[in-house]
Amino acid sequence: MLRGLYTAATGMMTEQIRTDTIANNLANVNTNGYKKDEMISEEFESVLLHRINDDSQQGSILDLQNIDTARKYLLKGTVAADEGGMAPSIGSLGRGAKVAEIAVVRDQGALENTGNKLDLAITGDGYFSVNTPQGVRYTRDGNFYRSAAGQLVTANNQAVLNTAGQAINLPPDTADINIGADGTVNAGGQNLGQIGLAGFADRGALLKEGDNLYRPQNGAQPQQAAGSIQQGWLERSNVNVAREMVELINNYRTYEADSKALVTQDSLLDKAVNDVGRVS
Repeated sequence: MLRGLYTAATGMMTEQIRTDTIANNLANVNTNGYKKDEMISEEFESVLLHRINDDSQQGSILDLQNIDTARKYLLKGTVAADEGGMAPSIGSLGRGAKVAEIAVVRDQGALENTGNKLDLAITGDGYFSVNTPQGVRYTRDGNFYRSAAGQLVTANNQAVLNTAGQAINLPPDTADINIGADGTVNAGGQNLGQIGLAGFADRGALLKEGDNLYRPQNGAQPQQAAGSIQQGWLERSNVNVAREMVELINNYRTYEADSKALVTQDSLLDKAVNDVGRVS
């Protein structure tokens, strides 16, 4: 019964993490370039159970497959559960659930036309490279501005980097800014460089860091991405609100079932301790 308590409890803890993941997705439904998270759960390694010294349905132990081996263990008074398939199998007993991974779903989000020349959307693979106090980070949020110093920056005043890893400087009082699909920036007939689009061979090489930024892990190195840039557009979040709400309801039902199983196991344990063992 104690195992049942732990099994139900691990299920509840797993579903709590799933609830937090769904809540975070819903909170970022209006965040530009946000990619939803999806929690993947798995079962703890199950235990294979066998009947020991049980002839209630098998007749004699000598009725098992290997008569000689059965006789050997019969003389010892035991039946081996792991030799030659001797003991009848009851089945597997699960030991609860655990979080295997919180994966990022990198599907393309819908594009929204803003008409702002400094709003950029990436179609296909790629990330904008930005300079932060922690080093170079990557984002899909193309809601950019011109800073007081004349640099192309994010909403958090982080410089957007070109293919050479340098900040892009925009001339003052220039409204005629054109950015091509390859990221080439032109203003007033002057070529100001090319916005770098970073890609990674292993899409799992990037980890979410917060503030809509990603950081590479395990020394992953960026390469030229195959995506293209659309000026005057923004990529919206790829979160589907209706789908997330359905998942939230389903998650609640699963949590509720685990909770009832926990209460039932506790009630059975209470009866076993206080009633079954009582001396009349």
